[in-house]
Amino acid sequence: MTTLWQRLKFAVATDVDAILEKKEEKNPLGLLNKYIQEAEKETEMAGKWLERQTTLGSKLEKELQEAESFLDKRKEQAKLALAAGESDLSAFAEQEVAAYQFRVDELSKTIAENTAENVALEQRYEEMKHKVKDMKVRQLQLMGKENATRAHHQMDKVLSPELVAERMGSYDDMANYIKSLGTKVEERHERSTMERRLEMLEKNSAKNEEIV
Repeated sequence: MTTLWQRLKFAVATDVDAILEKKEEKNPLGLLNKYIQEAEKETEMAGKWLERQTTLGSKLEKELQEAESFLDKRKEQAKLALAAGESDLSAFAEQEVAAYQFRVDELSKTIAENTAENVALEQRYEEMKHKVKDMKVRQLQLMGKENATRAHHQMDKVLSPELVAERMGSYDDMANYIKSLGTKVEERHERSTMERRLEMLEKNSAKNEEIV
């Protein structure tokens, strides 16, 4: 389990955005896809370990029930042997009682520890599943952002060709392409909208002056 969690430390302790901001990576979406595949694989493995832990817990419970049953039986037999004056049977029964009592105590302790461990494992397993889900949501966000940015880029080839040439230097850097370039496109689009509104306001104002 320790190795598993070391391999999945990005999913439980690291912000996905921090991963995507690694300067040496040129394709954050591809990197995220890789992490999601690895996370799903490790989560599935963790689920199998948890299932095995639960099965072991059931087997321990079964052993405890059996040990308690034999303990009660030997206690009754020890009383009968003592009452009947069968000293050798009584001694044997008492030894059996001690052995089964020790087993019951050990099994009870182990089951308590196993139960606590199982609860911790289930909590971490759920945390893993949530983290994978969060990464998939982030994946969709990046895909949407990348798609929108590429669409703007394609449109700019016709609408603003000079801006396309201006941006080609950073086009290969997908992290900056998605974050910085996408922001610039949105800002430019917003400015264009504002400029059109100002021009319209200016034209309307000129018409009103002509009428007056």
